[in-house]
Amino acid sequence: MKKLLIMRHAKSSWKNSDLADHERPLKKRGKNDAKRMGKLLKSKKIVPDLIICSTAVRAQETADYLVESMKYKNEVVFTDALYMAEPKDILSTITDHATDQKSVLIIGHNPGSEALLQILTGKVESLPTASIAYITAKIDKWKDIIKCKDVKLKKLWRPKDIK
Repeated sequence: MKKLLIMRHAKSSWKNSDLADHERPLKKRGKNDAKRMGKLLKSKKIVPDLIICSTAVRAQETADYLVESMKYKNEVVFTDALYMAEPKDILSTITDHATDQKSVLIIGHNPGSEALLQILTGKVESLPTASIAYITAKIDKWKDIIKCKDVKLKKLWRPKDIK
């Protein structure tokens, strides 16, 4: 059994219109949401074995706050492959980096994150910023997730629903 957490980066700032999209930082709400989501995962004892994150500044900052608040000690991989990635690219990135890990958290962007969630689970769900979809798959190897018929959306946490 493998566990996949799909997280959309936290709320970013549009304050500086001169910044390229890739360089936009988090706004205060995004920082707070990322911390809250990390605390939530820690309280649920769902701390991943590996985090794979987009190189966009807003995603990297989301990872930083998440890691700090859940006291994460394992590896964080930052990769350009998750920046505005399509579902097939996200899956390739997971299989490229996840080996023996039982649980992986990816921090990426929409629409790819929502599309991946739909492809894997058959469910159409929105992933607002800092949301986390918790998925399980009855597989032994990450490469088999796309063919797996037993993939379940166990929980979807959105920051606005977390107190």
